[in-house]
Amino acid sequence: MSGHHLILGGAKSGKTSHAEQLALKCVDKPVYLATGQAWDDEMHARIDAHKNDRVDKFITVEEPLNVISALEHCRSVSKIVLLDCLTLWITNLMMAEMSVSESVDALIHWLQTNAEMQVILVSNEVGQGIVPDNKMAREFRDHAGVSHQKLATICTDVTFVTAGIAKKLKG
Repeated sequence: MSGHHLILGGAKSGKTSHAEQLALKCVDKPVYLATGQAWDDEMHARIDAHKNDRVDKFITVEEPLNVISALEHCRSVSKIVLLDCLTLWITNLMMAEMSVSESVDALIHWLQTNAEMQVILVSNEVGQGIVPDNKMAREFRDHAGVSHQKLATICTDVTFVTAGIAKKLKG
């Protein structure tokens, strides 16, 4: 694998499993940069389950907001980083009232200037459903869609996963 890789898919589509397999083919113990935050007990249980699943395979770094700082830290740890997930990161940015556009642009700049590290970016494709019924949900959908477009432009590879089947869109 060379260059950065964007992997998109719906919820429970198999995108994270696909990303993990790619990362593990490249190095023995890649970094797993997790952006999820436990806002409730159910999410806390999900995060714990994910941690337990990858404990022996990945070096886990958790950072809900400042992914660039976390990526900088990861440079000395591994040449492969799996960043999961961009849509949770976007949610965290919105909840913290931070600029999603500026944050995504900063991430893109970082990715373009740090080609020695390969980053696998996982994100939920949220724009193929119904139009949300509230402003915040529509803004989230729009942020995700625009972010995916920008990232797809600079990534060497882009893959869409449905029902566990990965379809290469670019690369």
